[in-house]
Amino acid sequence: MSTNAALFDDEFLKKLDYLNIISKRLFAGQLRAERRTRKRGAGMEFADYRSYVAGDDFRYLDWKAYLRLNKLIMRLFEEEEDLPIYFFVDSSESMEYGNPSKLDYARRVAAALCYIGLANLDRVNVISFADNVKSELPPLRGKGRIFRVFRFLTDIVPGGATNARDSFKTYCTEGRRRGLAVVVSDFLDPAGFEKAMDVLRHFRHDIFVIHIASHEEMNPVLKGELLLVDAENRAAREVTVTPGLLTAYRAEYTRFCEQLEQYCSRYQLGYVRTVTDYPFEELILKVFRQGRFIK
Repeated sequence: MSTNAALFDDEFLKKLDYLNIISKRLFAGQLRAERRTRKRGAGMEFADYRSYVAGDDFRYLDWKAYLRLNKLIMRLFEEEEDLPIYFFVDSSESMEYGNPSKLDYARRVAAALCYIGLANLDRVNVISFADNVKSELPPLRGKGRIFRVFRFLTDIVPGGATNARDSFKTYCTEGRRRGLAVVVSDFLDPAGFEKAMDVLRHFRHDIFVIHIASHEEMNPVLKGELLLVDAENRAAREVTVTPGLLTAYRAEYTRFCEQLEQYCSRYQLGYVRTVTDYPFEELILKVFRQGRFIK
C-alpha cells in the first residue's frame, strides 16, 4: 500500500491549489448553480403566493395584496440547498493491478476532486466499496478537512470481488440525500456495470463516471502457454496466447469501454476515461470542461 507521503506530497498539494484556481476561473459566477435543490420557504427568490394560515410568519405577508383584496396572502420564496457529493472509490482486488496501480490513481483523482468540492463549501462524502461498502468517511465541509480525506484514502486496503450494485444499494437506501455521485472505478464487475449505475439513477443522483484503466489490461504483452488467475475470485484457466487471441481480446475490451461510454451518453451522465500514467491534473481539467462536477 502506498504511503500518505508518496501519494499526497507537497507537489501534489501545489497542484491542488492550481486546480482550485483554475476551477474558479472556468466557472466564475456559476459554482454549483445546477447542483442545488430548491424548496419552498423563506429564501431570497420570489416563487408564489398562498393564503395565510394561523402560525405563519407575519414578515412574509403581502400587505399590498391585503389592501386590495382584504385577504391575508403569504409570499413564498425559493430556498436553495446545496446537494452533497458522494465519491465512490472502487477498492476491489482488480484495482491493485497496473503500474502505477489503478487504486493509487483513483486515490489521487478522488483527493483532487474532494479538495475542489471542500474549497467550494460542498458537503463531501467518501465511500470505499468492493463486494459491499467497506468503509465510509462521514460528511466533511471546508478545505481544511482535506487531510482527513488523505488519511481515509491512504488507509484503503484493496481486496475482495466487485459488486457495485449491492454496494450502491446498501449505501443509497440508508436515507441518503440526493446529490452528485462520482464513481471512480475500472468497472470490471462480473454482474456488469448497468445494474449498479441503474441503482444510482433510481435514487435520482446526478452521476459522474471516472473510468480508470491500465495499459497492461488494455494491451497485454503475453504469449505462449499460460495459467491465468482471476484477481478477484481466483478462478484459474489455462490458455494458449496467440496473436489472434490478443487481437480478439483487445477488440472485446474496446467494446466494453464503448458500452460504458454509450450508457453514460444515453442517460446524460458525465464520463471520462483515463489510463494510470495520464497526468491526474489533466484528467481533472477534463472533468471540469464537461461542466458537470462544478457548476
